Amino acid sequence: MKHVDLNVDLAEGCGNDHRLLQLVTSANVCCGLHAGDYNEIRKAILWAKENGVRVGAHPGFPDRENFGRTNMQLSDDELKACLLYQLGAIKALCDTENVAMDYVKPHGALYNMAAKDPHLAGLIAQTVKQFDPALKLMGLSGSLMLTVAEQQGLHTISEVFADRHYLADGSLVPRTRDDAMVESDDEAISQVLQMVLEGTVPTVDGSNVEIKADSICLHGDGEHAVEFAERIRRELEVKGISVKA
Repeated sequence: MKHVDLNVDLAEGCGNDHRLLQLVTSANVCCGLHAGDYNEIRKAILWAKENGVRVGAHPGFPDRENFGRTNMQLSDDELKACLLYQLGAIKALCDTENVAMDYVKPHGALYNMAAKDPHLAGLIAQTVKQFDPALKLMGLSGSLMLTVAEQQGLHTISEVFADRHYLADGSLVPRTRDDAMVESDDEAISQVLQMVLEGTVPTVDGSNVEIKADSICLHGDGEHAVEFAERIRRELEVKGISVKA
């Protein structure tokens, strides 16, 4: 039986965390620099524990004004300190509640930059490995970041997106473009099923590109995130696809 993980970004102030954690299998817990706060983070971890959901840290640039979606140029030392600070915060809260921190998924601009920048990808991988070599790194399927992480000896999780359009090289259409998002739930469901069942994703130029779908990202800040999560899980299970981390 095919299986796939459903992940969602949480503790970002969107108010859907408790309900979403009853539907997904992995929680990318915001670390407090691009959004959210310590109280939301702790609640997300507790609700994840309550629902048997795998927990990962979701560190981003210190950019609350733009939700971590603006490219920033930090020195190596500054970025390393920024990442360690965020990973340490989530690990401390997880340890206190006896919850395992299983993986790291960079957020927003940091995620997209590292998908193509070998130096940034290497710095992230090295920092995660130094913090805890048992942690996995979640990143864009087929991206340079995952290749570099595997070269560093980290286990990786290949992530795909239900609600984002893709370019012919397998990267995401930038959010600055009008066609970045998949606006139709029907189209998003069709895209997810194609990625999981066929190992390909349609691109904006009309072609298909190969893709590995270990985990599907469902954005928690959408207008109807809970309803979409319910539907996508139901559609996967109807097709005989098991949903698990």
